[in-house]
Amino acid sequence: MTPQQVADLQKQVTEARGNADNSWMLVSSALVLMMTGPGLALFYGGLVRKKNVLSTMMQSFAMMAIVTVIWGVVGFSLAFGAGNSFIGSFQHVFLHGVGAAPDPDYAATIPFQTFMVYQLMFAIITPALISGAFAERMKFSGMAVFLSLWSLIIYSPMAHMVWGKDGLLNASMGGRFPCLDFAGGTVVHVTSGVSALVCALYLGKRTDYPAELFRPHSVVLSFVGACMLWVGWFGFNAGSALSAGSLATSAFVATHFAAAAAALSWMAAEWVFKGYPSALGGISGAVAGLVAITPAAGFVSPMPALLIGAIAGVFCYFMVAKVKEIFGYDDSLDAFGVHGAGGTLGALLTGVFASRYVNPMFKDAQGNVTGSGLFDGNAHQMLNQATGVAIAWMLAAVGTLVLLKLVDATIGLRVTTDDEVRGLDLSQHGEEGYSLE
Repeated sequence: MTPQQVADLQKQVTEARGNADNSWMLVSSALVLMMTGPGLALFYGGLVRKKNVLSTMMQSFAMMAIVTVIWGVVGFSLAFGAGNSFIGSFQHVFLHGVGAAPDPDYAATIPFQTFMVYQLMFAIITPALISGAFAERMKFSGMAVFLSLWSLIIYSPMAHMVWGKDGLLNASMGGRFPCLDFAGGTVVHVTSGVSALVCALYLGKRTDYPAELFRPHSVVLSFVGACMLWVGWFGFNAGSALSAGSLATSAFVATHFAAAAAALSWMAAEWVFKGYPSALGGISGAVAGLVAITPAAGFVSPMPALLIGAIAGVFCYFMVAKVKEIFGYDDSLDAFGVHGAGGTLGALLTGVFASRYVNPMFKDAQGNVTGSGLFDGNAHQMLNQATGVAIAWMLAAVGTLVLLKLVDATIGLRVTTDDEVRGLDLSQHGEEGYSLE
């Protein structure tokens, strides 16, 4: 072959790889969006009383619209624009400079616009997760303003610290405290879960809770939603490889194994303490396992993933069934018990099981690959993971409290008792989820 033919062939190979990677990332983006609607909307919608099903689903749907606009105008720039250790900049305001050309600092084989829209789907679902804590008692207007501010003040800075250029916690770009977070254990689950707890404490309990037993009106809806979440999570975790290579496969397998193990361990815990395994317990356990494996998906092999899932199922069951009862807070749909607790656990266990043989992240001064986690000879990584978790907890807790007070003082957060008893479907949206006439 002539040198020109070799060059042409190399160009074709590069283009083919880029097209394959881009196809996978667009599919992954759609899968992650599906996690919010219909996945999370159905999952949360089935868990509330029937008079609140539409209002609960609308909270997830609203985030799909509101956060998209915020992300395009300034949110993406604050998260992924070149800035300082804590936040990005206005470099990409109105998506300036976000086009077909890749940004090699983030993903060298896909258009920067594909990277942007993929990250948008994470920004959408994260505030939507918080709505599970204040279900059945927050005004739609208060929710919209609060979560809009939350996406800017809490999500974007945390995403920048972990994944952005020069981020304080960015393990792939030399952050000061390199916290391993493959797909959002700290960025998504710890921040949303801790914020959920603060919301539950600030708003107080639902009227007549816990004197009245509030049962899910349709576990069937929640079951369908949870299965969609499980499938969508492959885009969430395997997509975070940002390419269609072997790392995506590894993250895909780890995700599935962890979800399965957690579903079984949660049901086993129920069987021991309640005498039966429930459908709601099974799907809750699966979600807990998916949460816990999120930060570790691209760093662990299948057997550690099984173990992370098994531990997460039991731990999150304890948080939901025991800890919430002991302290008496009304985390309506257990956003903190699953996402806050499961995300924290997963981030810490990532520091235990991360392996250089799955994803080599660290090198010594001579350029030799070194251990990633505790069992891989890097005990110091546990401190980095704990630092990342602590920062996520503090930012979410303090930031959420300030935002709640601000919104409450201006337009108000909680519906009136009459509106709550009537149901948020009618009082907030003027319609009902079910009409049997």
